[in-house]
Amino acid sequence: MPRPIKATIDLGALQHNLHQVRRHAGSSAVLAVIKADAYGHGALRVAHALAAADGFALLELDAAARLRESGYKQRIVLLEGVFEVADLHVADNLGLALVIHNHQQLRLLDFARTGTQFDVFLKINTGMNRLGFTPHAAGRVLDQLKAHRAVRQLVLMAHFASADEARGVAWQMKVFNDVAAGRNLPISLANSAALLRYPETCGDWVRPGIVLYGCSPFADVSADQLGLKPVMTLTSEIIAVQELAAGARIGYGGVFEAEHAMRVGIVACGYADGYPRHAPTGTPTLVGGRRTRTLGRVAMDMLCVDLSGFPEVSVGTPVTLWGQGLSADEVAFCAGTVSYELLCALSPRVPVREI
Repeated sequence: MPRPIKATIDLGALQHNLHQVRRHAGSSAVLAVIKADAYGHGALRVAHALAAADGFALLELDAAARLRESGYKQRIVLLEGVFEVADLHVADNLGLALVIHNHQQLRLLDFARTGTQFDVFLKINTGMNRLGFTPHAAGRVLDQLKAHRAVRQLVLMAHFASADEARGVAWQMKVFNDVAAGRNLPISLANSAALLRYPETCGDWVRPGIVLYGCSPFADVSADQLGLKPVMTLTSEIIAVQELAAGARIGYGGVFEAEHAMRVGIVACGYADGYPRHAPTGTPTLVGGRRTRTLGRVAMDMLCVDLSGFPEVSVGTPVTLWGQGLSADEVAFCAGTVSYELLCALSPRVPVREI
């Protein structure tokens, strides 16, 4: 009999969240971000549910190939572009759009086969200082791309560093607008946070990511307040119950000590399943639909939960680790991380069921 842990992916929630994105995007086209196997949800599964999106954005050539083989004809954008000539030819065969963010990628276009043309998203570094051409270099690069035989359409893009924080986007928008002024080119700026908070950033293509999966990009606004539904729910069961005397310890290192006699449930879920090892005592869980907390260190295959005041709980009682009824955002916050990491870390050994 298999372990009781499983992840449930709610396709209807994906479609609901896309509808919420469109409400904010207005007339802008939606480029659904499905990198990292759709944030751990399964790229093909998510693409099927989000078939109404105007395009998809990802990093991996093999994932793009699977989308094309499955019949998806929307624009597919490689968010980091390509890194060698062979990949350029694969991207050509698949009809992919390329992000170009450095001079090496610009030179790679010279190796495009005769007659080949790409849609190119030119990335401008407006202050995040990861990828992109400096504003000083951008004008010259734009002129090169407009004249290049392998370029069909140009889109200007940038990425916001603090759209989810008090600093906002105005400082980056000024830099971007200075580059874009007078160019009359399509633009792509808004990530999830900007899409929801700064409608002026929507432009021609928005790039929603985390909101599609039902989590909030903001620390101070819940997904529920944003009208989003959780897509992934991770569940398991109690597989053992321990009765601890006052002073007894549990788990590796014995970092949790019982202050009084108490019941502890052992859950079939650990860091090898994708649950964060660094989640401390007190991280919320639902046991039998009721809220409780984790105790001690998370192990590879198990974690412990507090069953104080849960006399009815026994082996086989269901446990929700995150998802429906318990936002991954809250679990991630308690673990000192973000929901993106929790979702992406779902282990391949966890069975996935669609609803």
